[in-house]
Amino acid sequence: MRYLLNPHTDPYFNMAFDEYCLEHDIANEPFFYLWQNRPSVIIGANQQVHTEVNVPYLKAHNITLARRVTGGGAVYHDWGNLNYTIVGATKEMESDYPEYARMMQQALQQLGVPATLSGRNDILVNGLKVSGFAKRVAKNRMMVHGTLMYDVDVEVLSQVLTPPAIKLEAKGIASVRSRVGNLKDFLPQFADIHAFRSALLRTLSGGCTEQLPCMSEKMLAEIKQLAEQKFADWHWIYGHAPQATLTQTAKLSCGTVTIHLCINKGMIEQCCFEGDFLGNLPIAQLEDSLAGIAYERDAIALQLAKHYIAAYLDGVTAEELLKVMI
Repeated sequence: MRYLLNPHTDPYFNMAFDEYCLEHDIANEPFFYLWQNRPSVIIGANQQVHTEVNVPYLKAHNITLARRVTGGGAVYHDWGNLNYTIVGATKEMESDYPEYARMMQQALQQLGVPATLSGRNDILVNGLKVSGFAKRVAKNRMMVHGTLMYDVDVEVLSQVLTPPAIKLEAKGIASVRSRVGNLKDFLPQFADIHAFRSALLRTLSGGCTEQLPCMSEKMLAEIKQLAEQKFADWHWIYGHAPQATLTQTAKLSCGTVTIHLCINKGMIEQCCFEGDFLGNLPIAQLEDSLAGIAYERDAIALQLAKHYIAAYLDGVTAEELLKVMI
């Protein structure tokens, strides 16, 4: 199989690169490419950000958040992770999808890894998940893309994919957490991820040294535009999400406060405070002012700054309330 080179590491560009390759006639034959992202979390097309991801941790550690066009669960990428994309014509999706999925499993087996397919979209080694993949179809083409955990920081992975305990009820597709492992432990012959990538490229290509022509400047410009206008856009990342109800309870100086938030397309649709707290003004005034605000730390902070919060919740500052809300 022939291949493309994709040296880019920006998650938004790479999400756009995948969609562009699927929806345009790049080649009249199946092809693949291997790629990496800088540290990032990529959520599935049908997921709610705040029930899947520890957003405050991402922001504190400069980890990018992106949304892809395929389904499946949230995944963490760092420099120890290698991603792959396979694109080709499809006539019978139900039969072609397993064939594309097996390509990576078989390539890993050829490198000496006892890889097996499991469930809908996982590759396991000795019961540990080392890869998750997803698919999408456009016209007569299918794209299968996935992760390959070579030497991923599992501690960081567990932090970013563990959202704060504020979820009461959420609609959408929740990630299934699995025991994960790194391929490095099963591939002692490779010094690092670069050696693994080179070997995998040779294996998937069947030794073919003829790569597909590089993307033209015009194509790259179109991909860059798609990345900026769609994949880096707040409304795609946060707003393209199902409705969710988030609840958090905290003991504050005013008493016990429980906050219920109905989030729809990334916006606070309804806010409700309840508890035995004390305050001078009706809490409904604060509730009403928060409706229609983006469920995003800076937007909420800006709105809270317009109020003297202690008038509604005795002795409570805007910063204290913000920490409870998000």
